[in-house]
Amino acid sequence: MKIEHQQVGSVAVMTVKGALIEDDAMRFAVDVKKQAQGANARLVLDLHEVPYVDSTALEGLLDVADVLDQRSARLRLASLPSTVREVLQLTGLSQRFEFFEKVEDAVRSFL
Repeated sequence: MKIEHQQVGSVAVMTVKGALIEDDAMRFAVDVKKQAQGANARLVLDLHEVPYVDSTALEGLLDVADVLDQRSARLRLASLPSTVREVLQLTGLSQRFEFFEKVEDAVRSFL
């Protein structure tokens, strides 16, 4: 798993590459939560190269959503593969996030 950080104006974009399972899911959860707790509450996760997420990754996403909720912000997820979106829907977690087809649309949603 690899995470690339990019700043697009005032929005932090994190591009995740690889399956989010086991140790990688834990590293992902820590890294994303740290970003959400920083000075900038504008966060987009680009998940187009994430074929699968496990329960640890889902817990990490929920932790980040909670941190951002406390800051009156909402986590934006962009370019989700159908398998990841289906997992979020089947677990009833999809209402906790905003979904976008493209990263650019998610970034623009902050304007």
